[in-house]
Amino acid sequence: MVYFTCNFLLKAKETMKLGGIKSVENAHDDSVWTVTWVPATVTRPPLLLTGSLDETVRVWSSDELVLERTNTGHCLGVTSVTAHPLGSIAASSSLDSFVRVFDVDSNSTIATLEAPPSEVWQMRFDPKGAILAVAGGGSASVKLWDTSTWELVATLSIPRPEGSKPTDKSGSKKFVLSVAWSPDGKRLACGSMDGTISVFDVPRAKFLHHLEGHFMPVRSLVYSPYDPRLLFTASDDGNVHMYDAEGKALVGTMSGHASWVLCVDVSPDGAAIATGSSDRSVRLWDLSMRASVQTMSNHTDQVWGVAFRPPGGSDVRGGRLASVSDDKSISLYDYS
Repeated sequence: MVYFTCNFLLKAKETMKLGGIKSVENAHDDSVWTVTWVPATVTRPPLLLTGSLDETVRVWSSDELVLERTNTGHCLGVTSVTAHPLGSIAASSSLDSFVRVFDVDSNSTIATLEAPPSEVWQMRFDPKGAILAVAGGGSASVKLWDTSTWELVATLSIPRPEGSKPTDKSGSKKFVLSVAWSPDGKRLACGSMDGTISVFDVPRAKFLHHLEGHFMPVRSLVYSPYDPRLLFTASDDGNVHMYDAEGKALVGTMSGHASWVLCVDVSPDGAAIATGSSDRSVRLWDLSMRASVQTMSNHTDQVWGVAFRPPGGSDVRGGRLASVSDDKSISLYDYS
């Protein structure tokens, strides 16, 4: 048995819940695959970013979900959006194999990062905003870009699991779909098509180990904001796992969705996670109970993205969660 501190569990509320605030139908012209929050700056409140198969990134006001502007430039569907922790810039990746870095407020392009075909999937800035990690798809690697120069500074390659043979037809199964940074920025976890999760020591650019337990694609994963060891993962096998990512231990499994779990995010207070699924629902999970406490059924098609709003900003009125779907809509919820 592996024991480690989970202080966040003490923060769990007795009656956490989601309340629907607003939904925007036809927020895009096609499926909405990705969503993230842009942190507040000294001059404006937080914003919501969405990316769609319609090749655009859209910027929305925080509580009203009013469309502020549309960012164009990709020539295929947008697979991931991510925002710098300072809130000034964001990045979008597309099936066109480009990453576009842009100024959130002016919409101007800052950098365009190129990768071979289908080598660009989910992206995340590190907690300090110094590195952009990009899941490298079929290259079975994660690319690290320096955000001051936009130069490629490292490629973290995923080794075959122990016991597999070089002749195994497993190259495509190492297709890298998702990435997550630990809150201290020292670890990077990535999820692959075959269900394995790889953990890297970023300062040493060294592979540490695999986490096992899923048997289908891991499309989303996120670390606890309060515990650099605790990692939450969502998989097409219908389960959400909690890992001690340092001790290589599976410490909990949460089940309840009727189909693939496509996305997961952890609340800023560390007491809950939200998930979205191809069963068309969004679920809220109480981590102290390791159980689903609420199911939201706003969407009419599979839910590709969920994102809790980070704390900060003068107009922030409590917690917020956003979700996006193949049904082209965005839903916004109060989290309390």
